Amino acid sequence: MENLIITVAVCGSAPMKTQNPSVPYKPAEIAAEALRSWRAGAAMAHIHVRDPETGQAAFSRELFSEVLDRIRADSDMLVNLTTSGFNITGRDIGRQRLMPIELQPDLCSLDVGSLNFRDGRIFQNPPAWVETAAKTMKEAGVKPEIEVFDMGHIRQARDLVSKGLVDDPPYFQLCLGIPWGIDGTLDSLVEMHRRLPQSAQWSALAVGPLQLPLTTHALLMGGHVRVGFEDNLYLDRGVKADSNARFVERAAQLAGLLQRNVASPTEARAILKLPLGRKS
Repeated sequence: MENLIITVAVCGSAPMKTQNPSVPYKPAEIAAEALRSWRAGAAMAHIHVRDPETGQAAFSRELFSEVLDRIRADSDMLVNLTTSGFNITGRDIGRQRLMPIELQPDLCSLDVGSLNFRDGRIFQNPPAWVETAAKTMKEAGVKPEIEVFDMGHIRQARDLVSKGLVDDPPYFQLCLGIPWGIDGTLDSLVEMHRRLPQSAQWSALAVGPLQLPLTTHALLMGGHVRVGFEDNLYLDRGVKADSNARFVERAAQLAGLLQRNVASPTEARAILKLPLGRKS
């Protein structure tokens, strides 16, 4: 079984310090959390940025750039910048969402398929935007992390792969338990995995108390895992984590107990067929 790539999703766009005071807002805090997680065994950081004062979701080139530069100055960690852009307003939102690609991260998230959120919002990812995003990432040499929240999203992603818009191996993030996406169950995980392209590399995430059981099953199935504050604020029932690194430490310990090695950033690059060495 291949070595395990642990991704840390440092802060997301929603968790607030009122929910857990350890959630980072400022670029220096976000980068510091990524670096703590790297030291604990994470090969990759998935990055959102926040307004440094209010903590509200942000989508600023300067904020993304500062976080990216800080991580790369002190580590060889892979950096995956979000293109979700929940807070973007104005004209041509789709084009604005592709701005992080210009910073030349190792990966960018590519959300395939739209989703109704429980809070009434619609996460809109129109097919034309998805194809444009895939083409733009391919031209820039930035690997897409294909985020799928339901079975139909996998079907759409397979179409991207068949059209040659995603370089081999396609890298999928299976997102489980997000209302109103696919259920956070073992059956759902197994079925999503079954429908992936044969050449795919894949990782799994799950929210809240589902994080630990489902990432453990993914680990056993040969997949990779994503953990961190974006998806879960509690290390144990009623116990808030004081750092993203706690989730990474636990994932690495479980991998050791289950006799699976944890991938270094260099090994993760080889698994995903990314260029060796950091981009400048």
